[in-house]
Amino acid sequence: MYPWPTHYDDCFTISSSITRDGVGLHSGEKTKITINPYEHEGYYVSFSDTPNKIYRLDQSLIGNTMLCTAVKLGKRNLYTIEHLLSSFAGCGINYIHIEVDGKEVPLLDGSAIQWVKAFEEVGIKKVPKPSNFMKGINQSKILNQNDSVISLIPSKQITIISTIDFKYEAIGVQTFTIELNPKAYVELIAPARTFGFKDQFDELNELGLIKGGNLENALVCDGDKWVNPPLRFANEPIRHKILDLIGDLALVGLPKAQIMVYKGSHSLNALLASYLNS
Repeated sequence: MYPWPTHYDDCFTISSSITRDGVGLHSGEKTKITINPYEHEGYYVSFSDTPNKIYRLDQSLIGNTMLCTAVKLGKRNLYTIEHLLSSFAGCGINYIHIEVDGKEVPLLDGSAIQWVKAFEEVGIKKVPKPSNFMKGINQSKILNQNDSVISLIPSKQITIISTIDFKYEAIGVQTFTIELNPKAYVELIAPARTFGFKDQFDELNELGLIKGGNLENALVCDGDKWVNPPLRFANEPIRHKILDLIGDLALVGLPKAQIMVYKGSHSLNALLASYLNS
């Protein structure tokens, strides 16, 4: 096991470049990205056909949050960035330049663990820690969208308590609590895969979504059972929800807080990120 730290006192970048390709979850198209260490703090993106046009990712660029997180970069969108950003934030990695050939980040196996393994292959090195990498919180806050709720309570460490409640018997009500640090993220969150529902497949496909989803890169729930078991964890869905939350907060800095989420979603996460960015 790679010796990931048990705290976020230090910040890292990767020691050399990484290239991965695969299909995009929603487009179904082949896409490739190369991740490079970078001299500036933050996360930067360029496209292969305009390599000299480099965008620094920040919360103001977040666009569509329907079933994925996307950023608007000039006249283009880059879709499904949350798993990659989650792997960066969860592992304490910054100072990154991402070169994209396509319009979506490859889904790989539907989790963040393949990105983590790529970091382990090339190694990591310490870099100066950005001032906003860990967001200090001085007051409690509650935000909601209909019956979905997310709250913050100031804390010296990051604790996430998340609950989901689905009508599907195979999932039902699940709650998971984690005191977040790179080691815990890699072991308990990064392997959790994205999931979907067999009875929604046709509708989402007609909307032009999940064209790249298959039984190799997503868990599929069919009422009281899973189409493609076994699960990596008995409560893999709630762990993946936490994976998404970490990715959706990556651009504003993980808050030093106890975060409690009920029925989380990308749009609810974006609401919290916008609050933290204000």
